[in-house]
Parts: sequence; structure tokens; C-alpha cells
Amino acid sequence: MTLIEQTWRVPADHPAFAGHFPGHPIVPGVVLLDRVVQMAQQLRGGSSEGWQVTQVKFLSPCGPDDELFFSLRDGVRGGVVFSVHCGDREVASGGLLPPAP
Repeated sequence: MTLIEQTWRVPADHPAFAGHFPGHPIVPGVVLLDRVVQMAQQLRGGSSEGWQVTQVKFLSPCGPDDELFFSLRDGVRGGVVFSVHCGDREVASGGLLPPAP
């Protein structure tokens, strides 16, 4: 069951592009994970700190002005499973566990 879905257009002037990579910018995986953790925190409440990445696969690069579709659904032990798509390409997928109480 999907818990939350969100679309995000990657700003062409995102500060992460300065180092990833001049002349051929790609969105760093940490930027994608940060958005996923923020979405998971919205669902579960509490702090955005302390989430554990249980699994992640970065499958396809994305860059400036790409429109990304994030989908989170119930996972095991109170966690979430996520996927990120750009059009019909899967960009990333994985799972998170919430902070310990």
C-alpha cells in the first residue's frame, strides 16, 4: 500500500551540482535519500534524524530539470520502502527504518 507520493523537479541551480559533476551534472544519491527521509518523517512524525538506510540501489542517473516521482509504502518493522522514478526509468529504490524510540 502506498503511503505517500510526491513529484519534485530538480532545480537546475541546485547547489549539489557544483561538485557532481562540472560539465555533466547528476543528482547525488544523498540528495535523493534526504528527500526520502523527509517524506518518511512526514508520515511517521518525530525527528528526521536517526533513520537507518537498510538497503538502497541507485539505478540510473538524473540531472537538472528532471522531474522525479517519489513513492513510499509500508515496509517491515515500521519502516518504509521507497522508489524514485524519472519518467519510465527507475532511478533509485530501497528501504528505511525509523529511529529507535
